[in-house]
Amino acid sequence: MFHSVRDELRGTLDEIVAAGLHKPERVIGTPQSATVDVTAGGNPGEVLNFCANNYLGLADHPEVIAAAHQALDRWGYGMASVRFICGTQEVHKELEARLSAFLGQEDTILYSSCFDANGGVFETLLGPDDAVISDALNHASIIDGIRLCKARRFRYANRDLADLERQLKEATEGGAGRKLIVTDGVFSMDGYVAPLREICDLADAYDAMVMVDDSHAVGFVGAGGRGTPELHGVMDRVDIITGTLGKALGGASGGYVAARAEIVALLRQRSRPYLFSNSLAPVIAAASLKVLDLLESAGDLRERLHANTALFRSRMTEEGFDVLPGDHAIAPVMIGDASRAARLAELLLERGVYVIGFSYPVVPQGQARIRVQLSAAHSTEDVHRAVDAFVAARAAMNAEARAAMNAEAAVTGD
Repeated sequence: MFHSVRDELRGTLDEIVAAGLHKPERVIGTPQSATVDVTAGGNPGEVLNFCANNYLGLADHPEVIAAAHQALDRWGYGMASVRFICGTQEVHKELEARLSAFLGQEDTILYSSCFDANGGVFETLLGPDDAVISDALNHASIIDGIRLCKARRFRYANRDLADLERQLKEATEGGAGRKLIVTDGVFSMDGYVAPLREICDLADAYDAMVMVDDSHAVGFVGAGGRGTPELHGVMDRVDIITGTLGKALGGASGGYVAARAEIVALLRQRSRPYLFSNSLAPVIAAASLKVLDLLESAGDLRERLHANTALFRSRMTEEGFDVLPGDHAIAPVMIGDASRAARLAELLLERGVYVIGFSYPVVPQGQARIRVQLSAAHSTEDVHRAVDAFVAARAAMNAEARAAMNAEAAVTGD
């Protein structure tokens, strides 16, 4: 049977490559940092890394690494169990309490990833008589989580408050019981920030709950790094916050739901990704506690990140690149064509800058881009080098295009 399937799969893979949508994986031979070594596979060696979620540069912070070493000695390597059997240690409970206090929520529950956290919320909280109203550009994990529940599904255009209100009216007039508005705090492919204050106002008007996936904000957005609810002054009005430990908070893995106490209590009893997945590794929990310690005095890191972001965005704009507007550390450089985005990324790697071309299905057709992500670990010189590499790579790509056109004209006689 598989012989025929193999041919079909190979055909699909060939189509992906031909369309310029293939996503190769480069092998890194060093810890995650502002610079990484990608010598494997004929790559150029040490390069500047401008595509990691390592916003605060904590992935290789010496104090985080030391905390991880100590945790291995104290707590062991893995739990070999789910939480409700024999998979809960003191370190897990301490991290949940610290996250709750940091995010201003009543309780927190840990998951193996934020994808699992988003996958466990909707099915647990919403039934066929309820409604979920979701931003059109929400993360794939939210989309998949919603698919698992039986609630009526409404979708509103990205950050479009008038459309959100229309969907809320329709859900209310349709007799929906519980209503849950869900949005990314920061949309990962665009760097746009959700208008949470206005969303909370609409939620109050239509008796709806608000859920925010704040994975690309917690740690560095807001005055104290508490994310988009802090940025918009609505920490006490957001009912559910999901997030990850795998980005600004050390960059390892793991996720969480921080929410009202009753919501978290029900998730502990009925959330399938929580009940049927091994506990978060204790070494990650302990290292994350050290990250939270560091965040209390990380104002300089946040300031450096904001400065690097502003510098990159202004210089790239001056050089004529199409960078989506905003001030977030996600700075998408719009290319349009998937093949050109992939080629530009290759040329940048040759010039010492590691970035990735994003194309369908990660972003819509015709909206391929290079998503640059700034870090507090980058120096001012690193940012200038990255922009200079973009300029040189663009010139090289344009030269290649002209050469190809000339060659084709020579063959056709045009």
